[in-house]
Amino acid sequence: MALFAIGDLHLGMVLDKPMHIFGEGWKEHPQKIQAFWEEEIGEKDTVLIPGDISWAMRMEEAMADLEWLHQLPGRKILVKGNHDYWWGSVTKMNKMFDNIHFLQNNFFPYEKYAICGTRGWICPNDRQFTEHDQKIYQRELHRIRLSLDEAVKKGYQDFIVMTHYPPTNDRLEPSGFTEIYEHYGVKRVIYAHLHGKDFFRFGLQGKHREVSYYLTSCDYLDFRPLKILD
Repeated sequence: MALFAIGDLHLGMVLDKPMHIFGEGWKEHPQKIQAFWEEEIGEKDTVLIPGDISWAMRMEEAMADLEWLHQLPGRKILVKGNHDYWWGSVTKMNKMFDNIHFLQNNFFPYEKYAICGTRGWICPNDRQFTEHDQKIYQRELHRIRLSLDEAVKKGYQDFIVMTHYPPTNDRLEPSGFTEIYEHYGVKRVIYAHLHGKDFFRFGLQGKHREVSYYLTSCDYLDFRPLKILD
């Protein structure tokens, strides 16, 4: 039983949304993901998917993408990305599939860990951060606290966090998110959102103040799920 992560699947099974316009590496990317997934992941494994799952605007459009995920091996835990406009009631969605779980203001157990998470948002920076950004940023900080507090109430002391957005700004400066992770003693943080070699360097990676950070955008991983824990 192992824990993997891969984000930004950007599926569009019933939509005309060719991803290779963003680079030849994206050509037929669902087939690449599926091939690597079936090679690496078994039914007893768990896969974290930190957002931007589907280009769909409505749930009925997203169903083909979710069904595609459903048929892949393992348990999947999903958090919302900035393009997941189809995302609806977590309570209702968590009744849809036996091996797909939706994460928002709640948590899911994985061995001794609680998997916590929220979408996140851009962090304060000196280039572009509006009052509107500040409101969403504060809301997302509140949501990650809710997720972690729920796990604490259930007796968990070891936490893995998944967000869609990176935990810092492009200067890798401390943020409200990193402060929360350090306060709760979070062990690992998985995120995505960054695309292209010119932007991967804006993602915090490795161990910082006892927290390990992982960028898991699928193009960064060359479409192969990353093993986080054996």
